[in-house]
Amino acid sequence: MWPRLSFNRPLIWLGLCAMSAILWLPSVSLRLGAVVLMAVALWDGWRQIKLEQRRARLTEQVMRQSGEAVMITDAQHQIQAVNPAFTELSGYELTEVQGLSASNLAAARHDSAFFERFWQALTSTGHWEGELWQRRKDGNEYPMWLEVQVISDARGHPEHHIATFTDISLRKAREQDLRRIGREDPLTGLPNRFRLHELLSSRLRHLRAGESLDLALIDIDGFREINESLGVSAGDRLLARFGKRLAGHVAGGVVGRLGGDEFMVLRTTTYDDHEGWIEGLKAHLGEPFQIDGSTLRLGITIGSCRAPEDGDNDGVLFQRLESALVSARRRGGNLCLRFRPALDVSDSPNLALLNDLREALAQGGQLELHYQPQHRLSDEAMVGMEALLRWRHPRDGLVSPAEFIPLAERHGLMAPLGDWVIHQALTQLAHWRSRGLPLLPVWINISAMQLFQGDLEKTLATGRARHEVDSHWLGLELTESVLLDDRGGDIAPRLERLRDLGHRIAIDDFGTGYSSLGYLKELPLDKLKLDRAFVKALPHETADAAIVDAVMAMARGLGLEVVAEGVETAEQRDYLRQVGCDEVQGYFYARPMPAHELEALWRESVSQPLESSSRQAVA
Repeated sequence: MWPRLSFNRPLIWLGLCAMSAILWLPSVSLRLGAVVLMAVALWDGWRQIKLEQRRARLTEQVMRQSGEAVMITDAQHQIQAVNPAFTELSGYELTEVQGLSASNLAAARHDSAFFERFWQALTSTGHWEGELWQRRKDGNEYPMWLEVQVISDARGHPEHHIATFTDISLRKAREQDLRRIGREDPLTGLPNRFRLHELLSSRLRHLRAGESLDLALIDIDGFREINESLGVSAGDRLLARFGKRLAGHVAGGVVGRLGGDEFMVLRTTTYDDHEGWIEGLKAHLGEPFQIDGSTLRLGITIGSCRAPEDGDNDGVLFQRLESALVSARRRGGNLCLRFRPALDVSDSPNLALLNDLREALAQGGQLELHYQPQHRLSDEAMVGMEALLRWRHPRDGLVSPAEFIPLAERHGLMAPLGDWVIHQALTQLAHWRSRGLPLLPVWINISAMQLFQGDLEKTLATGRARHEVDSHWLGLELTESVLLDDRGGDIAPRLERLRDLGHRIAIDDFGTGYSSLGYLKELPLDKLKLDRAFVKALPHETADAAIVDAVMAMARGLGLEVVAEGVETAEQRDYLRQVGCDEVQGYFYARPMPAHELEALWRESVSQPLESSSRQAVA
């Protein structure tokens, strides 16, 4: 852009007047004065031109060095200048777009209403910012984040538009990946349980007259033994190949992985060949797999049903598939069994509860955490809390953990339940921090499957990063049976890594499992949680009192803190304080309660002791 000479300067006008008057001035001295005035005006004009040139060079340099694409248009939106970042992003040189309307570069993805809102905002506010799709020189389209600013003249009339924009293709791709991850099994790339519900519901809605929907739930017999013999990595490769083979066999159908070694298949058909189709699936999947030099022939158990004969909504069909598969397993496995009314879940309360629990995990909203405070006996200050999983069934209300936890353990749901607890506890800690409430450590229970499957550290790291919560606020409780289970290998290095990350480790229900005092000095532990079985008869039961005294002495020798569970009376509290117990929890102080009730309790009792206890807990 060429520098312009401004005629608003007085010297320029005086010089022009002197030029016009020099010919008719009567005396030489006046003419000499006019010449001097012209010279001064010329010097001022030259200085102004040089200044404008420097400004133009500076503006051009800024545009060249800008990492964002810049485009300058006139008031009629015709392109006047662009920077190198624009050329690199769009592929257009200035000579190719100069004089064109900027709207010629927009992709044909936006309707006229969009551009009406765009120009209305630009006219009324002088600024617009948002997402717009642009077209490159090669014809490819890309999303960009665009900011447009109106530049007006001295009278307020629009003179130029300056547009800056950046390519947001990578950000859009990441957003798409996150949406995909929520609906896709990461190991096989197949639809997960949540996505299968959506696909099944969609297929049911679009069934035409004469069409049926065949469904099969497939389980690999003895998959645990395969993992134990060949290793988890080989087991994962087998699952990936199994899913690929299944997807290749069911052309036009849907194949998904529900979790573990369970796969689901559904197809829309006009043929009445359900049993033959199922037998074909079983035969195809029974062909040998080659894994790390080993030839594996798999036993396959299939539960199946057909819509609309066996149900006309996704919830009922999932339930009946589970019913057929469980019945097939009970008969020894390696067979196919279609649902029939005699297998309905109404005859099997445990199966109904299992299906409801799977549904609660898939849909969310029914699971919740209750929190039971922990108090320091030396000053009664609240110094932490234990997070306890609760299931609020939409029909039956709160379901006892004694009912659904053993069911989850038997059917491989403890790992996803445990992951949900981790993320929910971290979410709650972040919420309390944002509300300005005093943070206290939250202790969560870790299941054996979370340790054995090897994803615990990753789940914790992901949750901490997402919610920006330090690890020392989240303590981990493990039962003795988990610590001594040889399926997890040498547990000590795993616990060391967790402690190195900042998590504190406690043994839950100490004294009730397969106790071995040897592991207490070998494992990196911080706390023992004395089981309520030894507390409930204190101080009158001499045997329990002797056990408690011994645990306290042993803990002191090993440098471990002791938390006593199930404290319900002042006598129990006083005895535990007398023998040197550090902390207690139980109904004497508070029952486990939802987060909002705990918040109300906090707000009623916000005082110096609570704040000081929070500081001491951090220390």
